[in-house]
Order: sequence, then structure tokens, then C-alpha cells
Amino acid sequence: MGITNYTDLQSTIASYLARSDLTAQIPDFIRLAEVRLRRDIRIRQMLNSSTTTTTGGDDTISLPIDFLELRDLFVVTNPIRDLKYLSPSIFSRNGRVTESGLPVFYTIIANEFKFAPAPDAEYTVRMLYYTSPSYLTDTNQSNVFLAYCPDLLLYGALIEAEPYLMNDARIQLWAGMYDRGLSSLTSADDSSEHSAVPLTMTLSAR
Repeated sequence: MGITNYTDLQSTIASYLARSDLTAQIPDFIRLAEVRLRRDIRIRQMLNSSTTTTTGGDDTISLPIDFLELRDLFVVTNPIRDLKYLSPSIFSRNGRVTESGLPVFYTIIANEFKFAPAPDAEYTVRMLYYTSPSYLTDTNQSNVFLAYCPDLLLYGALIEAEPYLMNDARIQLWAGMYDRGLSSLTSADDSSEHSAVPLTMTLSAR
């Protein structure tokens, strides 16, 4: 059976478990698998570019609501100004947090980017980040995970199902298949992203 949508996925999980009485539980297994995938997977199909604008005198902007992980962040000036990340503790001790001007540094605290110096005007900030796909539901029959790694959704859901069924012996089987699938997906994504980049050699000065 091909897994092309949420309904197919539920049917396949029931088939693998050889159970027809888990209609109420299988959506929970899938949801837990999706939570796992959000932590484990970063593929190019999850990338999104977003642009926002700072406000003069305000050193924060909100993260996108679907934000998972940042890939790149810069201010659209001439020339482009890359922003340098500092951990929250180092950021708070940086002397430039009391200044205002064109931002140079940033950190992430809770659901906000925080900049130093604090913007003294409106600046266009562009980010490239990994998005959190919408959860599968009866009305949302597909997402990035189901389209590009349905096997991991299946194995992840089966990992969650076995403790519920008190069948702990099967957890290692599904976990092993999940790990192999994750490794294969990550390798394929790396290859697809960098295969067209010519090899270069950099000589270090002595």
C-alpha cells in the first residue's frame, strides 16, 4: 500500500500492528512521531525565506510562528550585513547592547530575536530558516514529512505504539529502521544540496 496521505498512513500503521481497534490511538502515535521528526530532521524542503522590518528603539523582533531553526540572518543594506550570533549570556555582557545603530549581533531569547546595537531606525532583516510543518489531520492530509519521508513517519508512529501495546520487544526493531532511514535521508539531502558545488582547495598561510 502506498502512503500518499494521512488516511493511508493510519491504515498502514494499523496493518503493521495487525490491529483494527486502534482508531482513536493511531492519530496520537502519528502526532508523537511528528514531534520527533521536528527535532530530528532538517532538509531543504523545510527551508523558508522571510523578510521583516525592525523598529527604531526596539531591539527585538518576533520569530516566525513556524520557526524551528535558523540557517542565515542578515540586514539588507549596501553591502549586505551578516549578523553574528552570540549566546544569550555572552550577548547580555556585550557592551554594544547599550548602543543604538545598525545591528551587528543577535541572540534568540524565548520567541524573539534580540539585537545589539538596538536598531536606531527601520532596517530590513532577512532570514533563512527551517519551518515546522503543519501537523497532519483529517483536514490536512499531507505535509513535508509525509511527502518526503513517509517511512520515518511510519517507523516513528510504530515506535510510539509499541509501549502502548506493551510490546517493548519491537521498539528496537522500529527504532533501528527509523535511525537507518534518518541517516539515509540526511545523506541524500546533503548530496542534493552540495553536489553541484565545485570542489575547491584552500591553502592556509604558515
